[in-house]
Amino acid sequence: MSLDTNFDMNTANKQPGLIRGLGPWAAAAIVVGTMIGTGIFIKPANMAQEAGTVGLVTLAWVIGGVLSLFGALCAAELGAAIPEAGGTYAYISRAFGPVWGYLFGWTYSIIGAPTSIATIASGLLVFASFLFPVVATPLWALHFSLPFLHAPIHFTFTWAQPLAVVAIALITFINYFGVRLGGRVQVVLTVIKIAAVIAVIIIGFFSGKGSIANFHSVSTSMGQLGIVAALLTATASGLWAYDGWINLTFVGSEIKNPGRNIPLALIVGVLVVCGIYTAMSVACFYVLPFATVAASAHIASDVIARATGADAATWMTIVMMICALGTLNSSILTNARVDYAMARDGLFFRVVRGVHPRFRTPANALVFQGILAAVLALTGTFESLSLLYVFLVWIFYAAQTVGLIVLRRNEPNMLRPYRTWGYPVVPIIFILGALALTVDVLVQKPLRSAIGLAVMLIGLPLYAHWRKRASTEQPSQ
Repeated sequence: MSLDTNFDMNTANKQPGLIRGLGPWAAAAIVVGTMIGTGIFIKPANMAQEAGTVGLVTLAWVIGGVLSLFGALCAAELGAAIPEAGGTYAYISRAFGPVWGYLFGWTYSIIGAPTSIATIASGLLVFASFLFPVVATPLWALHFSLPFLHAPIHFTFTWAQPLAVVAIALITFINYFGVRLGGRVQVVLTVIKIAAVIAVIIIGFFSGKGSIANFHSVSTSMGQLGIVAALLTATASGLWAYDGWINLTFVGSEIKNPGRNIPLALIVGVLVVCGIYTAMSVACFYVLPFATVAASAHIASDVIARATGADAATWMTIVMMICALGTLNSSILTNARVDYAMARDGLFFRVVRGVHPRFRTPANALVFQGILAAVLALTGTFESLSLLYVFLVWIFYAAQTVGLIVLRRNEPNMLRPYRTWGYPVVPIIFILGALALTVDVLVQKPLRSAIGLAVMLIGLPLYAHWRKRASTEQPSQ
């Protein structure tokens, strides 16, 4: 499963490989930039609706942050020891065998990455609609019923859908032309977004427009769900905002000095985001009444509008669009490496295999990923897939962390530049937390979860086909 990153022009039968073109700043920007995206500007409203109290919302942010940090601590050891393209795909394959790594790769490539990218691109257009309402104006609508569904399906097409596709195509185009270019763009956009979120926090706390009384507001949702269920559901929403720390490991074969830079970027990046998210949530509730937060579609803009006026809120919306662009860039840059790694190993569509001989990027994988994400953005199906994404990906986060324990036992002499702090307590807590989250989603959304598991299992016949094809082609290579 190792990837040779040294390109030998004199070897005619050797395919070009990826290059280590991402330094420590680019690595940190990928972690922070992927995590801080549309989620922090959209999910506070969802979490308020689900949790019902400021205390539970804040606790959900803290739990999500601790879980993400524990996951990052575990991923740091694996990333430093196995710095390969595909990250989780490579770790699970090494710990449990190729079929298990393939199940992650298949699920992530078909559902996870396209859903994430489509959601981020569409979130970008949600922010744009605050400035240009015509973006959200319906162009046409379609209503129809299916025999196995109780409620009719309503589909509305607006300018947001094709514009989201344009955004996906633009960022894919940038990353097609080199990982260094994508990394530089990521650093710039991440600096802007960190400054923007910190500005919202400072303005919220020091504008003089906040009130401690806002922290005592309660909605009816907690009583309907129960405290534990409400907390878990809100945490699941918060984890969408926290998601992205794992993406750095997908480009493990392109990071300079991975034994040092992967653990450092993961741990510092997640800690920074945890602090920013918790402070942002508290600032929102300090400035706005609970009911206003729960109903807000543009939480950061509403906070700024309340604190300083509508003009400043307009500028904040522009900054939020830049934030979404940063997350879109890092997601497109990193996620395509999973498709590429599987195809390189003969376990995915052949068209996705290969590295561009000049730009040294997984060009076909980037285009393939962009097409899938564009389809979801056009159809709007990403909205129903976002919770499904969290459900599926956290199953594999748990499996990856179990793999850490398995590799500690089976390969004790593996070179490990970094070892997980708090081992084995931290991995076990993370595994239990990930399983609790997935069980809660399964209970709350059984049909959607069953569909996700079915999509995962559909990949098994294709795995058998690709595995057989790869074994027959091996002797001739």
